[in-house]
Amino acid sequence: MSACIASFFSYETTKSVVVKSWTLGLINRIVQLLILAYFIGWVFLHEKAYQVQDTAIESSVVTKVKGSGVYNKTIMDITDLVSPPQGSSVFSIITNMIITEDQKQDHCPEVSSARADPSTRGPSGHIRIMTGRCVNSSNSVDSFCEVKGWCPTENDTVTTPIMEVENFTIFIKNNIRFPMFGFAKGNLQPDITQDFLKTCSFHTQDNIYCPIFKVGDVLRFAQQDFYSIAKHGGVVAIKIGWVCDLDKSEEFCNPSYSFVRLDKKNNVSKGYNFRYAKYYKAENGTKYRTLIKAIAIRFDVIVYGAARKFNVIPTLINIVAALTSVGLGTVLCDIILLNFLKGAQQYKAKKFEEVEEEELEKQTMKLTSTLDSIVD
Repeated sequence: MSACIASFFSYETTKSVVVKSWTLGLINRIVQLLILAYFIGWVFLHEKAYQVQDTAIESSVVTKVKGSGVYNKTIMDITDLVSPPQGSSVFSIITNMIITEDQKQDHCPEVSSARADPSTRGPSGHIRIMTGRCVNSSNSVDSFCEVKGWCPTENDTVTTPIMEVENFTIFIKNNIRFPMFGFAKGNLQPDITQDFLKTCSFHTQDNIYCPIFKVGDVLRFAQQDFYSIAKHGGVVAIKIGWVCDLDKSEEFCNPSYSFVRLDKKNNVSKGYNFRYAKYYKAENGTKYRTLIKAIAIRFDVIVYGAARKFNVIPTLINIVAALTSVGLGTVLCDIILLNFLKGAQQYKAKKFEEVEEEELEKQTMKLTSTLDSIVD
């Protein structure tokens, strides 16, 4: 117990021992150089740990689509082919349609693709009630299940896409702000003109500040074939990245664009589509609607980014961490000396020395006596 108490109340202090060994000296310097190279090369130059980072990017996106195409000998413009019309960051351009006109509440035969489906939800997605009777179709001698709902039912047959959509143009206006630094910028240059907008076309390297994107170019950048995606629809992301070093001039903070298809290909649910209807009423009061199944390419404009700038606090923290880590070379050399080299016991005797309190008192008294004699 007394030994434990004495050990608990003991005090340790550093003792410097110079070991003249080429091997240990070389190991010590190599470890120190590696640590310094890591902090200078990786931490400071690559990771830029002397800066603070703001990833809370604030962004606004405004879009506008222009173009017209032909469907079933009918000229259609963006009012017919773009949804929603508000110009948000997510919008769809219709490439194909299945139109069922003059639907009204009635009894009618279900389409042939639904005969094996006994549920109350048809393959076209709309609700109908099975009456339990078999009836003949108006254009076939086959028998079909009779349903109660919007009649006639939808005949889900995909036709030729609207090929003109490939030449549609998308105008994208993006403004961003990093609130930590109060820095704001946009993908439209301050000196942009109407003449430039009329003639320019976006390119990932040659013209990143042209906000006009051709649909066909976007699909090619995303490595997609227009006809294949227009036939069944799909989802394509237009990603705008703002990664800025604000220690440099504002002209070096530029947007970077990337394009990728987001929806996964499978045999059950191909592409992307949605339905909507236009309602009207006849003079006799009967309600009718035109059901439209729209097969479309949905574009998602995704904005992300981060800004960095010099700050004293992280700089000091990392400098202190670097200087502290340099001492790891000494720790490694001590482990080698104490455990792996010849003469380890002699090194231990030199490095660690125990001094008893009684011996300290004797040395203190001897020193005091010496000083008194010198003064006398």
